[in-house]
Amino acid sequence: MMSAAAPKPKENMGSPEPRLDGKAKVTGRARYPSDFPVSNPAFAYLVTSAIAKGKIDSLDTADAKAVPGVIEIFTQENTKDLKKTKYSPGGGGSSTSIQELGPQIQHEGQIIAMVVAESFEAAREAAYRVKAAYHREQPSATFGSEGLKEQSDPMALLGSLKQWAKTGNADKALDGAEVAIDEHYGTPTQHHNAMELYTTTCVWDGDKLTVYEPSQFVYGLKNTLAQKLGIEPDNIHVVSPYVGGAFGSKAQMTPRTGLVALAARRLNRPVKLVATRDQGFTIATYRAETRHHVRLGATRDGKFVGYSHEGFEISSRPDTYKVAGTEDTAHLYAYGAVSTKVTVLHADRNTPGFMRSPPVVPYVYALESAIDELAFKLGMDPIELRRINDTMLDPIDGDKKPYSSRSLMSCYDQAAEAFGWRARNREPGSMRDGDWLIGWGCATAAYPTHIAPSTARVRLMPNGQVIVQSAAHDLGTGAYTVIGQMAAERLGVPMSAVTVELGDSSLPAAVVAGGSVTTASVCSAVMKACDAIRARLLQSATNEGPLVGRNTSDINLTDGKAVATDGSAVPMQDLAGRIGVIEEYAEFIPDGMSSSSIKKLYDGQPTFGGGSHGKKLMYALGAEFVEVRVHARTREVRVPRAVGAFAAGRIMNTRTAHSQLMGGMIWGLSSALHEATEIDKREARYINDNLADYLIPVNADVPQIDVILVPEIDHEVNPAGVKGLGELGNVGTAAAVANAVFHATGTRIRDLPIRLEQLLV
Repeated sequence: MMSAAAPKPKENMGSPEPRLDGKAKVTGRARYPSDFPVSNPAFAYLVTSAIAKGKIDSLDTADAKAVPGVIEIFTQENTKDLKKTKYSPGGGGSSTSIQELGPQIQHEGQIIAMVVAESFEAAREAAYRVKAAYHREQPSATFGSEGLKEQSDPMALLGSLKQWAKTGNADKALDGAEVAIDEHYGTPTQHHNAMELYTTTCVWDGDKLTVYEPSQFVYGLKNTLAQKLGIEPDNIHVVSPYVGGAFGSKAQMTPRTGLVALAARRLNRPVKLVATRDQGFTIATYRAETRHHVRLGATRDGKFVGYSHEGFEISSRPDTYKVAGTEDTAHLYAYGAVSTKVTVLHADRNTPGFMRSPPVVPYVYALESAIDELAFKLGMDPIELRRINDTMLDPIDGDKKPYSSRSLMSCYDQAAEAFGWRARNREPGSMRDGDWLIGWGCATAAYPTHIAPSTARVRLMPNGQVIVQSAAHDLGTGAYTVIGQMAAERLGVPMSAVTVELGDSSLPAAVVAGGSVTTASVCSAVMKACDAIRARLLQSATNEGPLVGRNTSDINLTDGKAVATDGSAVPMQDLAGRIGVIEEYAEFIPDGMSSSSIKKLYDGQPTFGGGSHGKKLMYALGAEFVEVRVHARTREVRVPRAVGAFAAGRIMNTRTAHSQLMGGMIWGLSSALHEATEIDKREARYINDNLADYLIPVNADVPQIDVILVPEIDHEVNPAGVKGLGELGNVGTAAAVANAVFHATGTRIRDLPIRLEQLLV
């Protein structure tokens, strides 16, 4: 049934099939990693550092060991068998270089011990009784703290002698611009806080290890853990069929996994760890805190002449994690001259990492806010300013490579019409409803279309049932469903005939579930496998029966039958029955990538292409509009409605696409008005490390969100024609909200989140 949540497909869109995994999830049959039953498990509880910088002088475990039921306490003294694994800023690998349990302390909340006991309660009580004595040093917490170490060398941050995006003389162009803005913007630290906590269960059977852990990349986890333990990857089996939210935080191996595996091997029994909510703030990654200096200049008629964007980001002391979103913002409009640079500042914090749309969320926020400021200074409608500077050619590349497709202004036109933008009074503070000041704002959403090597196995059974297997992951995005749809479509069978198996390292390798890459990459591999099966079926159809002698190009597979152009048909079961089980394994390698990329994938090293790399620019784009209401006296901010229009190539399923884009916009509202991890600057400690104090929106905060799916056809991005959209929806929302707040009040807030105290001026 079609509805707002399951929109009617337009051109180049798949049907809104219900989620294949939906019933299992709502009935509780879906097993998340910590749900898997194991025989006679012991329970682990982490002990974490109370200081951010210094050294452990002593660790007293006597009281802890006296707790009834305690089996063992693992510390720096008895975990030396664990190997140091390489920090990987990409998918797979280790999430941090900070892996030792001491004595050196490099961030607050660093794991310093792990208690294992017969019950969770005993392990928790004993963990609280572990007494650590520290030699404390003054930590560097955030921007403005003493002792930060700067790093901006592109060779160190980007590798391969790359340079920050640049063209022309931006300083000269901006100095001579008829109209220009020169402003600073900021975004806070944010934490993932997925519903599912960080959990690990390890079970040994001789020299074979099974790991149940929520993962975005089981092959990465398998290979990195093998290095940690000093064993062969083939001896490790990782199981993660369902993931209860990840957003980037479960793409790499954290130090907890090696500890639990070591404990299970030492104790010769399964060990289960479920970290606490507050521990999740420090034992995993998070969104890096950023600052931005943006200069943007134009002629009086709105044509950009120069764009300069310098970003500053907080990382941990040892690791060079970079957001570096100028790689995407630099290609977004026809700027004229461009200059970009990113500086990483090393602080005494845990290492940040991917968090939904990691590069573009903070950088597009700064850019789209700056564009709105320039539009106001020009006295121009902000949509028209973007239209004037819309481009099909890369402003950076010397040979002006084109976009593979670009539907940005179509998105603006459709969203503006649905929102009623023409009724907007341009003057700030001019729209009002009683005590409420009304503001309307808009901003662009953009996300690079990544593509990566992936593999899949498809099996057609004699009864017409189809089994699709890949070690891909469904983080709640609908991967089970869209992968199943691709198989159903290519083989002409109903969805009810398709079973999809994901999230297991015994299945064919698939790319990390990050970068909005899963649908495009895995569906391309499934498509290739299905087409091989399809060819065998069509050949069989022409060998005997009513379609004998026909040209295979005149036969189509649909509705569970092979159907000729004259209407003659053979049931799929008859064809499959003649051949028996048909199984095809396929490897999808994007154009321009080496065949060795498949071996790297199986070794836990994903390879990405697309976006601003390659012969053409590949991006999904959108336009987001919001209405804010700001109370004239209290300055309370509300967002009663938002409209987003998005173009992302082939939409495999309008239901799952709508859900992802709506969820992304809600997260964007959260970034604009709610979310910030508060930091004690003296102690470099996270203060609001719980869901009571870490603010997120609830239903009352989101009365109405409308999502428009804009048709777009792009045959160049990948065989499936898909542009990933899971991370697209939350890119432009925060800037749209900030721009609307300015329109309502005349006060420009440049540092997120926007709180009422900032408006009480």
